[in-house]
Amino acid sequence: MTRGFSLGRIAAVFIKEFQQMLRDRLTFAMAVGVPVLQLVLFGYAINTDPKGLPTVLVAEDGGAFARSISAALQHSGYFRIQRTTGSEAEAEALLERGDVQFMIVIPPGFTRDLVRGARPVLLVAVDATDPAASGNAIAALQPLLTQALAHETSGPLAALAPRPAPIDLRIHRRYNPEGLSRYNIVPGLIGTILTMTMVMLTGLAMTRERERGTMENLLATPVRPLEVMAGKILPYVVIGYIQLGVIMLAAWLLFEVPMNGSLALLLALIGVFMLANLGVGFTFSTLAKNQLQALQMTFFFFLPSILLSGFMFPFRGMPGWAQAIGELLPLTHFLRIVRGILLKGNGIAELWPELWPMLAFVLVAGVLALTRYKRTLD
Repeated sequence: MTRGFSLGRIAAVFIKEFQQMLRDRLTFAMAVGVPVLQLVLFGYAINTDPKGLPTVLVAEDGGAFARSISAALQHSGYFRIQRTTGSEAEAEALLERGDVQFMIVIPPGFTRDLVRGARPVLLVAVDATDPAASGNAIAALQPLLTQALAHETSGPLAALAPRPAPIDLRIHRRYNPEGLSRYNIVPGLIGTILTMTMVMLTGLAMTRERERGTMENLLATPVRPLEVMAGKILPYVVIGYIQLGVIMLAAWLLFEVPMNGSLALLLALIGVFMLANLGVGFTFSTLAKNQLQALQMTFFFFLPSILLSGFMFPFRGMPGWAQAIGELLPLTHFLRIVRGILLKGNGIAELWPELWPMLAFVLVAGVLALTRYKRTLD
C-alpha cells in the first residue's frame, strides 16, 4: 500500500464519481435545471410593484372631471379599467369574486359638487386580501387625482386647485381593513405546507417499496393498481387533515385570522387540493428510481408552485407567461379559495371558477399516475 498524499488517486476517484453522477441523468439535470429555474423566475417573473391591476369603474357621473379621472387612472400604469358600469352592485360582485382588484365609484353629481367647491367623495374599494399587491397603487392615487384635475381646475375654476385637494378620496380596504399581512400569509401557509408534505411523502411511497425490496411482494398480491394507488394515498389525506387542524388552530388562537365562510366547504375543497398534490407525488414515485430522485422532483414542482401562485409575490405583478404557468398549478387556485372562504365568506358559486381547474388537475394527475404505475408493473 502506497503511503502519502496522491493526486493520482484523487483524480481516479474524481473521474469515477463524475462518471457515476453522469449516469444518474435525473440528478444531473436537476443540478443544472434548478439554478436556471431560479434565475428565470426571480429575474423575470417576480415583481413587487405590480402594474395594470384590473379595475372596475362605476361611472354615475359622465362630466369632464369624471372623464379626466378615468383617463388618468388608465395612463398611470397601475390601473387597468377592465369594465365600466353604472351599477355599484355589479362592481361589488366582481370585487368579491376576485375578478378585479379595485372598484372606483364616481357618484352622481360629482362634477356639480366639484365646481361648487363641495369636495365630492370619490370611493375607492380595494381587495386587500393581499396587501402587497395594492400598496403602491393606493399610495399613487392622491397625487394621481391631483394631477388629473390640474388641467381642468384652471381659469375660472383655479380656486379649486390649491390644497386641500378638491376631492375627498376615501379608500376602503375590503376583507382586510387594517392591511394585516398575516391575513394573507397564514391562509397561504395552509396551501404551501400541504403542497410540500403531500407531494414529498407520496413521492417516497413507491420508491421506498423498491429500495426495501418489498415491491415484489406487493406485485404478488391480487391488489389492483387503482386499489394500490388509493391505499397509498388515503393515509396521507388523514395526515393532511391533521396538519390542517394544527394550522387552523394556530391561525385562530395566535394570529386571529377570521373565519367568515363555511368550515365544511373549506374542509371539502382542501380534500380536492390534497388529492391533486397526492396524484403528483404518486406520479413522481413511479418515475424516480430512488428516494433521492423523488425528493428532487418534489423540489422542482414545489419551487414554481410557491413562486408563481401568488403566495410570496403578487400574482398580478407577474408577466403574462408566468401567470399562464401559475394558472396550471393547483396551489394558485387553492390560495384564492382559502382566502375567499376565510376573509370574504365566499360560497361555492363564487369559488367555482377556481374549483373546476383543481378538479381537472386531479383527473389528469390521477390518470397519469395510474398509467405510470401500470407501466412499472410490466
